[in-house]
Amino acid sequence: MTDTNRETLRTTFGQDAELYDRCRPTYPPQLFTDLAALADLGPQARVLEIGCGTGQATLPLARLGCHVVAMDLSPGMAAIARRNLAQFPNVTVVAAAFEDWQPTDGPFDAVLSATAFHWLDPDTRMIKAADLLRPGGALGIVSTHHIAGGTNAFFADAQRCYEVFDPATPPGMRLTTDDETPDEAAEFDRSARFGPVRFRRYEWRQTYTASEYLNLLMTYSGNRAMAPQARNGLFACIAHLIDEVHGGAITKQYRTRLAIAHKKP
Repeated sequence: MTDTNRETLRTTFGQDAELYDRCRPTYPPQLFTDLAALADLGPQARVLEIGCGTGQATLPLARLGCHVVAMDLSPGMAAIARRNLAQFPNVTVVAAAFEDWQPTDGPFDAVLSATAFHWLDPDTRMIKAADLLRPGGALGIVSTHHIAGGTNAFFADAQRCYEVFDPATPPGMRLTTDDETPDEAAEFDRSARFGPVRFRRYEWRQTYTASEYLNLLMTYSGNRAMAPQARNGLFACIAHLIDEVHGGAITKQYRTRLAIAHKKP
C-alpha cells in the first residue's frame, strides 16, 4: 500500500460513522481477559488506544477500570465513541492522527490498536508506540482476518463478482486459514524496542442476511472508495448470490488475533 493510498483509504471510515457503529462487530471477550493478564492491566492502568473507531474495543478496557485515552482520526467516529462511553469518566476520547498527537501526561502502561495499526505510518508507528510506553509496558495489536470456514461456496462465488466489478481484484483468490503472523512478528523485531512477541487467536462466526452483509461491506475502505456505478454492480451481484443462491443468509468465519510484546527496559 502506498502512502497516498493509505492516507486516502484511512479517512473513509468516518464518512458514515453511524453505519460503522451499527454494523462493525465487536471483539471476542476472551481477548480482553488475555490482554489484561498479558499486559498486567487493571484499575488505574493507563492505556492509549489508537484508532478507537466508535469504541468497540474501548468499552471492554473501560470496564476493566483502566484510564484510557482513545484516539481516532475521524471527528465523527470520535463523537460517537464519546457518546458510547459517556458513563465512563476514566475514558478520554481524542480526535487526532496518531502521527501528529503529543501526550500531555506521562508514559502509558499499555498501547493498544484494534484493527487499525496497519493504517499508521509504517516508518514511525513502532518507534512512537515504544516512546509512549513506560519500560516494560505492552504494545498490543489486534487484527481481524476473514478465513476459510462458514459459507465457503458463497465467498468463492462472490470472488467472481469482485473480478467483474473491481478489475484490481487478483483472479482466482480463495479463502485460506493463513493470518500472516510472520510479517507482524518481524515488525516488532525490526524495531529493536520490544521483547518476544506472543500471539493469541480467537475464531468466531457471524451470520448475515443480504442487507446486513451489504451494510457491513460499506464499512470497509476498499468498497467505500469504489466508483459508485461499480460498487452498485458489485453489491447487486452479491445480494443476488445471498438471496437467490445461498438461501437468504451467509456465515462468515473470522479469526481475531492479538499480538503483544513488552517494551525493553
